Amino acid sequence: MSSCIFIQIRCKPGSTYNVANEIVLRELHSELYSTSGDYDLMLKLYVNTDEDIGKYINDKLLDIDGIERSLTTLTFKAF
Repeated sequence: MSSCIFIQIRCKPGSTYNVANEIVLRELHSELYSTSGDYDLMLKLYVNTDEDIGKYINDKLLDIDGIERSLTTLTFKAF
């Protein structure tokens, strides 16, 4: 089983396309969007429930050059 997670990413100026391309190459995402507002990209991914989500994100995503900040939203089955 896996957990659905949304991650908003703020990129350093001029690096959004490079960050998006690197995410695509790593094949981490289910969906990836360019967004307006405080963050440049929104990433939807699924992480196995037996994985440490923070470590997974830190090890597989946040080492991409050009990422300035991220905001992670966990989802829960409510209905």
